[in-house]
Amino acid sequence: MDNSGKHRDLDRLAYESAPIGIVLTENRIIRACNPEFARMFGFDRDALIDQSFAILYPSFEEFERIRNIGVQPLRETGGYSDERVMARADGTLFWCRVRGRTLTTEGDPLAKAVWSIADLSQTRPMTQLSTRERQIMMHLIDGRTSKEIAKILAISPRTVETYRGRLLSKFGAANVVELMTRVASMPT
Repeated sequence: MDNSGKHRDLDRLAYESAPIGIVLTENRIIRACNPEFARMFGFDRDALIDQSFAILYPSFEEFERIRNIGVQPLRETGGYSDERVMARADGTLFWCRVRGRTLTTEGDPLAKAVWSIADLSQTRPMTQLSTRERQIMMHLIDGRTSKEIAKILAISPRTVETYRGRLLSKFGAANVVELMTRVASMPT
């Protein structure tokens, strides 16, 4: 076996054995995924191929919203990352870290992209949150201000502050730093 064949075999082994989910998408349709990605979401790998990524979101609204948030950074830098709530095949929700890179040099950055997904449920278990609370929490985790969140979600900064206050109360936190600490350290 020549070196290129050996490297292809090692690349395949790394992809198949990676401790995080890896998925290749075309226009947000799953074209390939590794076993960890399928396991994390509770699907048979073959059942995910050629499915819309929408089946992995708590709601279609959140699927659309994430697209609207992520396209610009992908277009500008070629990459995007966040922490968000996703849904398993059985409907349970869990926090995960998503990192992506566009493979498209022109046009729609979602035409072809590769994503890594890490399950954060061991360190950030789910608490019953509304869709809007999850949205606000996702942006707070990313370090955005209320004004930035308001602009992204097309709501008023006062509304963001109201939701932020609810989250602080729900988690018994005095400020956002304490909120993030409590969310990250909650027992599973």
